[in-house]
Amino acid sequence: MEATELRAALEAILFISNEPVKVDDLVEAFAEEGREAVVAQLDEIRKTLDANIGGFMLEQTAGGWRFATRAEHDPILKKYFSKKGENRLSIAALETLAIVAYRQPITAPEVSDIRGVNSTAVIRTLLERRMIRVAGRKNVVGSPFLYRTTKDFLVHFGLNDIRDMPRLEEFGDLIGESMNEDLVTAIANAPQTPESEVIATDETASEGEITAEAMAALEREEAPPIEQSGTQIESTTLESEANADVVVYDDRDQPQQRDDDE
Repeated sequence: MEATELRAALEAILFISNEPVKVDDLVEAFAEEGREAVVAQLDEIRKTLDANIGGFMLEQTAGGWRFATRAEHDPILKKYFSKKGENRLSIAALETLAIVAYRQPITAPEVSDIRGVNSTAVIRTLLERRMIRVAGRKNVVGSPFLYRTTKDFLVHFGLNDIRDMPRLEEFGDLIGESMNEDLVTAIANAPQTPESEVIATDETASEGEITAEAMAALEREEAPPIEQSGTQIESTTLESEANADVVVYDDRDQPQQRDDDE
């Protein structure tokens, strides 16, 4: 296969793929061409798009490669998709994601303690959205489930690895929303779960079964109002909050505008 033909084939695969494509998968698809040729043509595609700046680029994220829109086009994309009303994440969901991302693995009660408000409904929503996953149980009374971020989380925010996360103070820049300073401080001061306290999940159970069990446990949790300084700050009805309109955009998601009266 000629180099230009290989490059065109790679572009076609990247164009129709719904998630980042791993180099190993491409090498397997073009076994006769070899890894070196595949990697070389990926680099050529990236260089060509960078040299002829257009509406998109080739980026490495979540361990694979994908076409993505350029950051400078975010304002017009947000404006265009503001009326679509899909794939939204609320402030509550973004706060919860920040806590899980910087203190994983972490339990639902620990997330609620850091936020200062019951967060079980938000955690259920994030599980359904596959932004977080069950990562075992904590070896304490009750053996609560532990949660970690997922590959979908990395893809959503354009990260190649969890180690690419910005400093906690800069997380607001990543999500396009300012972070409450008190919450940032609470996350920074929260303890990390040591590996010695992590109980692995049942290897005979499927991921779906484990997630379903965690969802059921979250639904069973009682959620009395939490008060700070004598003021109730949030009730147990967080399902609507988990779906409130907030602008969160990457090239795969359609953003929305946050309601002014939220």
